[in-house]
Amino acid sequence: MSGGPAVQISIESSAEKQVQEVGLDGSETYVQPLSILEEAGESAGCRGTATEQGSLFPHLGTFEVIKNTDIDLDKKIPEDYCPLDVQIPSDLEGSAYLRVSIQKQTSDIGDLGTVNLFKRSLPKAKPGTPHWQTKLEAAQDVLLCKEIFAQLSREAVQIKSQIPHIVVKNQIISQPFPGLQLSISFCHSTNDKKSQKTSSEKTTPDGDLYVLEHNLHQLIREFHKQTLSNIVMPHPASAPFGHKRMRLAGPQAFDKNEINTMQQREGLLEKIIKQAKHIFLRRRTARIIDSLASRIEDPQIQAHWSSINDVYESSVKVLITSQGYEQICKSIQLQLNIGVDQIRVVHRDGRVITLSHQEQELQDFLLSQMSQHQVLAVQQLAKVMGWHVLSFSNHVGLGPVESIGNASSITVASPNGDYSVSVRNGPESGCKVMVQFPRSQCKELPKSDVLQDNKWQYLRGPFKEVQWNKMEGRNFVYKMELLMAALTPC
Repeated sequence: MSGGPAVQISIESSAEKQVQEVGLDGSETYVQPLSILEEAGESAGCRGTATEQGSLFPHLGTFEVIKNTDIDLDKKIPEDYCPLDVQIPSDLEGSAYLRVSIQKQTSDIGDLGTVNLFKRSLPKAKPGTPHWQTKLEAAQDVLLCKEIFAQLSREAVQIKSQIPHIVVKNQIISQPFPGLQLSISFCHSTNDKKSQKTSSEKTTPDGDLYVLEHNLHQLIREFHKQTLSNIVMPHPASAPFGHKRMRLAGPQAFDKNEINTMQQREGLLEKIIKQAKHIFLRRRTARIIDSLASRIEDPQIQAHWSSINDVYESSVKVLITSQGYEQICKSIQLQLNIGVDQIRVVHRDGRVITLSHQEQELQDFLLSQMSQHQVLAVQQLAKVMGWHVLSFSNHVGLGPVESIGNASSITVASPNGDYSVSVRNGPESGCKVMVQFPRSQCKELPKSDVLQDNKWQYLRGPFKEVQWNKMEGRNFVYKMELLMAALTPC
């Protein structure tokens, strides 16, 4: 059946074998046993359980199969009439679901939304009795939600964390990050009108939260399988029963830390909290990249998210480019591996930087990379136009101190060496371009009695700042191309 674990039905009946009749002439005949419907007509009915193998939930989910006697068989039988009916316990009637919400009441990202997991619509009222399969499927959903919430509540009390988990009635409250609240609530509604009104509350679901439903299904299956696999059948062995790695602890000389690592097992709640932390960190990373892309037009920042991710790790490739110069100026490529508590940044050259979950760290890092891209673009443009690179530095130690990262600088000279252009770009201070002219073109320089030889006239004079805001061009690299082209001799 869909929507829950498979039902394990055990029939308890007194007439399950064939009845043998012996005639007067000695002939033997076999009569088929009574069907479930015929048994239900003569006895109280049959019993079954809706529990899954490996489940440790104390509720057995016992239901009873009876004969449907609510209709007069002499009249016209409806199309949806079923001769069988089931009686389930009152605590398994109706529908149940788990409400998961991740809330952060701050200005940086806001609430991530609320989603109802395992929620199924209540069966519509039919002229006859609802089908027994519909009742069993609804009871399975209720039993599954109860088992998952009971397991989460039990682990929430046992787990020792810096911020204790709170279990109040049918709600579990946890704080994966400071200021972030994860709430898991168990909601059970019956078929009455009052519960239908309360269950029809509006929620703001998020696409990432729906993944938790599939993960909860998978985790509870693994828990049941693990429970069944703990029973070790008799088999030849030369060591005590247990895990294979534990049997190798002696020959391989494992220390205490390695043995403790093997014995530690994450519970269902710990895995859900880790997934919630990853979802929040991924959403925050996407928001930071989108905000920088919409706020800063030059250079451009692009994000290419991987379609194949893990529940605890996602990857995104970040490209920083200049419009129209993608081929000339090689862009900065960053691979962001978003984990549970941190973000690993892998550069193109293989350097690895580890960032925490703090928003400001990632934002400052991307701003510094965008600043360095402008200086790298000037270096690539100078090679294409035949200019010479005199100096280059990603971390300038002179000038005003940047509050975000470090400033970068580059100095290039024209092909004949008459002009030089110095560029200093900082994440906070912005861009500053200086041009150095030959001494022969500087009329403001006073004549010196010391420099009498004409060869000193070929030296370049002082730097003059370029009014960069008045330069024509759609972006920084285009303005630099126009400036370098104007200073290049014909």
